[in-house]
Amino acid sequence: MPLKPSPGSLQPKRQGRKKQEASKNLLDALLKRADQVLGFLEDLSVPFTNNLAERDLRMVKVQQKISGTFRSDDGATAFCIIRSYLSTMRKQGRSMLAAIAAVFAGSPFPIAWATE
Repeated sequence: MPLKPSPGSLQPKRQGRKKQEASKNLLDALLKRADQVLGFLEDLSVPFTNNLAERDLRMVKVQQKISGTFRSDDGATAFCIIRSYLSTMRKQGRSMLAAIAAVFAGSPFPIAWATE
């Protein structure tokens, strides 16, 4: 006499759309944002990689690694503002010493915004 599986042991069939492969999801996302992903091909001022952004975040991670964390939200905010200002000045070819001196003199260098 063959054994029959109990009704609770059978898995119900899944309804709805089938799950797509991760590669298909990636392709769909890239096609949807092709103008953003491939922007560096038309505008040579757009970097090919995001290495500059990763380098900018590195100092935050180094600071966290050394001290474990920021002591307060205000301290973290101040650290990020200072790092952002100095990073922007460096990218604009400004002297770090002159940029810091300008801040303490009460007249920081303006941030040059990209124009379209």
